[in-house]
Amino acid sequence: MNLAKNIIAAELKLFELHFKEAVKSRVALLDRIMEYIVKRKGKQMRPMFVLLSAKLGGEINETSYRAASLVELLHTATLVHDDVVDDATQRRGFFSINALWKNKIAVLVGDYLLSKGLLLSLNNKDHKVLQILSTAVKEMSEGELLQIEKSRNLNLKEEVYYNIIKGKTASLLASACAAGASSTFESEDTIELMKQFGEKTGMAFQIKDDLFDYNGKNIGKPTGNDIREKKLTLPIIYTLNNCTPDVRKKIIYIVKNQNTEKDKVAYIINIVNKHGGIEYATKKMFEYRDEALDILYKFPKTEVRDALEELVRYTTDRTY
Repeated sequence: MNLAKNIIAAELKLFELHFKEAVKSRVALLDRIMEYIVKRKGKQMRPMFVLLSAKLGGEINETSYRAASLVELLHTATLVHDDVVDDATQRRGFFSINALWKNKIAVLVGDYLLSKGLLLSLNNKDHKVLQILSTAVKEMSEGELLQIEKSRNLNLKEEVYYNIIKGKTASLLASACAAGASSTFESEDTIELMKQFGEKTGMAFQIKDDLFDYNGKNIGKPTGNDIREKKLTLPIIYTLNNCTPDVRKKIIYIVKNQNTEKDKVAYIINIVNKHGGIEYATKKMFEYRDEALDILYKFPKTEVRDALEELVRYTTDRTY
């Protein structure tokens, strides 16, 4: 991501100031938690997508910075809430908000971040940006709930999996690109094109995340974690659809009843590897990546376009 960071280095520093200002409150406890969140932010991929999408159409402006802040506020809110839902005690190698301040405070912090994001747009009359991101929040909730619903019977079709990740992950990245583009582009068709670009990138990003569950490396979450949480991702879905009835029955039994036993989880990981589940998911991931790049190549070749291409390739080539 070096090119992307170099091109918008000054803008990223300004974004940091905007974000810190956006999370300020009148409550000491909240400010303490916000400081903890700000210091432990991730790679800032989504704000980079917002700012580069804006720069693709012109000069980054105040609306662009607010769009990036809104995306980061909403993303952080969903992470805080997700940790409560998943009863997770760590996030990016640090204690989660719910681990340090308990679930009640974590839920309220997530609500606070969400409301701050909405007010940031409303107070500045960024109605287009707000509409784009509010749609993403709705789709993210639908994606998570669809996953919970389908995980109960463990009879997940590949198409349903794509619908789940389109909602819970790709929708936010799609909205990040569309929101950034809306701050500099006037054409609705171009904004929609950038939304599609972000969506394809988001699909590839989530498949890569799901593949990490099978690679055995230290990537911030335990190998086999999705299996323990009874989440059927693309590698295992492909395996279930391409194995013998006996193996399929055994996999489903383990996921339902023995998902916390290390040797059983290891058995599933081994079977998924043997049946080509990793290979198939990797192929699909690269297909989505290439579809995103095909959209990006519709724009003139510039340093900004090259930076966006670098970010897209990073989503599939990253090792954590």
